[in-house]
Amino acid sequence: MIELFVDASTAGGVNVSAVGVFLRGEGHSIKWSEYVGEMDNHQAEFTALLKGLKLARPLATGMVSIKSDSKLVVDAFEKRFVKNPVYKKLLDESLSIADEFDYCFIKWIPDSQNKAAHTLANDKLKEHK
Repeated sequence: MIELFVDASTAGGVNVSAVGVFLRGEGHSIKWSEYVGEMDNHQAEFTALLKGLKLARPLATGMVSIKSDSKLVVDAFEKRFVKNPVYKKLLDESLSIADEFDYCFIKWIPDSQNKAAHTLANDKLKEHK
C-alpha cells in the first residue's frame, strides 16, 4: 500500500500557492513540492491531490491511501462531486487516475498529522515570496 499525504500553502491576500506531496510505501519514500502560482487555497488543495496521484500512478496499481487536511477535498473525492467548475476539473482528473488503482481511498487528517506535506508546500511557497 502507498500512503499519499497532500497539502497546499497559500499566501493570504495575494493568492499565490505551492503544493507538497509526501508519498511512502512499497519501497518508496518521495518528498515533492511545486510552486503553482496564482490560485486560491481550495484550488491549490485539489492541485496537490492531482499531483500526488500522478506521482503514485507509476509506482503502484494496488492500494493507495490518500491523506489530506482539506475537508472540501476529502468530501468532494468521497462524493465524487464538487460544484465549482475549476475544482471539478481537477477532481475529475484526480478521480480518473484514482480509478486506475485496485483500491483508492481518502481520509481527512488534522494538520498535526500532515506535517511532511505541509512543510514541503510551505517551504516551496517561502522560496517564491
